[in-house]
Amino acid sequence: MTALISREELKAAIEDGTVTVLDTLGGDYYAKAHLPGALPLVLSEVDRAAPALLPDDAALIVTYCTGPTCPNSGQVADRLTALGYTNVRKYREGIQDWVSAGLPTETA
Repeated sequence: MTALISREELKAAIEDGTVTVLDTLGGDYYAKAHLPGALPLVLSEVDRAAPALLPDDAALIVTYCTGPTCPNSGQVADRLTALGYTNVRKYREGIQDWVSAGLPTETA
């Protein structure tokens, strides 16, 4: 099971530039709104894209999707862990929580 990260911890890591944030929804969802600096990565692309997108397997990586009922962030986090990434966490509350807190998003 992937360790979780709180909204406050994630916000601080984004502000400090110490995290790679992965939007696991992709496509139109990513284009419409994503967390600041987030990169799109869906499960079907993890094996192919991860080595180039995430060259440091010890760096802090956080996955998210819409909210607690969305399985995407957990699936991507689990796959990254299986590939040898050692510092993967999941923002379980997702973009819905981020937006509800009045925090900024970006569009593609």
